[in-house]
Amino acid sequence: MNDTAVMQRTAQPDAHATRPLRILHVLDHSLPLHSGYTFRTLAILQQQRALGWETLHLTGPKQGSGDVREERIGEWLFHRTPPADGWSAKLPLVRHRALMRALRARLAEVVERVRPDILHAHSPVLNALPTLDVGHAAGIPVVYEVRAFWEDAAADLGTAQEWGPRYRLTRALETRALQRADAVTTICEGLRSDMLARGIPAGKITVIPNAVDLTQFRVAGTPDPALMAQFGLTRGATLGFAGSFYAYEGLYLLLRAMPLVLRAVPQARLLLLGGGPRDASLRALAKQLGIEDAVHFTGRVPHAEVARYYSAMDVMVYPRIPRRLTELVTPLKPLEAMAMGKLVVASDVGGHRELIRDGENGHLFQAGSSDALVRCLLDVLQTPATWNAMVTRGRAFVERERTWQASVAHYRAVYDRVLGRARGAGGGSPWKT
Repeated sequence: MNDTAVMQRTAQPDAHATRPLRILHVLDHSLPLHSGYTFRTLAILQQQRALGWETLHLTGPKQGSGDVREERIGEWLFHRTPPADGWSAKLPLVRHRALMRALRARLAEVVERVRPDILHAHSPVLNALPTLDVGHAAGIPVVYEVRAFWEDAAADLGTAQEWGPRYRLTRALETRALQRADAVTTICEGLRSDMLARGIPAGKITVIPNAVDLTQFRVAGTPDPALMAQFGLTRGATLGFAGSFYAYEGLYLLLRAMPLVLRAVPQARLLLLGGGPRDASLRALAKQLGIEDAVHFTGRVPHAEVARYYSAMDVMVYPRIPRRLTELVTPLKPLEAMAMGKLVVASDVGGHRELIRDGENGHLFQAGSSDALVRCLLDVLQTPATWNAMVTRGRAFVERERTWQASVAHYRAVYDRVLGRARGAGGGSPWKT
């Protein structure tokens, strides 16, 4: 976009007053890939469209779509970024520059064509920096949404040592992106507190928490008889986990707790729904502990089948271990479990404490302690008369505080604020919202 076009755009802010607000979302990945990231994205897009806004979508080169430049998945059209090429795209560290360069070039093309009113960049910072460059050059306000900090995710994956040189570099890039953004949104208070400690003004940050679509996550009905028979499950004695098998999820603690749980409750069983980097090592640990008959790895199942598996599980267990990532970031899965009427047991890391009030809508145990987990699980399994009241309070918490409709509505004030600032006004938006 040339300077003349930018000047015309800024000088005539009411030119598009008769059309809906147009938001271009810049994403790490999207459908057809499935992850917590894509589920949050879809929920945001659906609710923003329900508000009457027009959403457009661009994914970065890590989507892995080859040379495809547009792809329609159901009702959604995604602009794609071709992969970064050249020798620099293959080298560690330098590769990230190549990824950002590819996204910057593709974003500039898409912006020129669709002329959005707002650019909304979602984590990681590799998306934010190119979006800030393109948006500010074109006179378009940029909202940066932080779902997790890139440096903490890299430390968990083992590609960076916590507080090592690479960690500090990526942290500095993250802070710079936060400073440059016109507004910042994030998913929880833990991440917001970290931003405040970096000197980001409180008025610039809005928490838009993870939530649940109650039309998709209803209270589970009668346990599926085929699954009960397939895995030899006893009603009232089935523990479950649904999610990705990353190290920080602490699933090895849950496996090590199972022999002691089985000693007191022989009919107890554990269903592990999902998969990921720790899949093989967890299966090996179950075999080493001699609990293969009591622990069932279901693998990943189609999204349409998730409710069926939830119906067979009584107590959902989330044993995340203490790390910066788990202390700062709230997960989505416990909310889904509460919405489906399941009792929730979770470690007391900061991300869980934002969702679960011990003894009210779930149970918390000391993070990192297998003994504490055993005590908590036995107490729950041996007191089924207490379940109904806690399950009811869990569902009520989600209905009251964590629906996507309520959560996404917070974007209205954020968008109005950055549009007002971009026009040098500070009032409401002239776009139809």
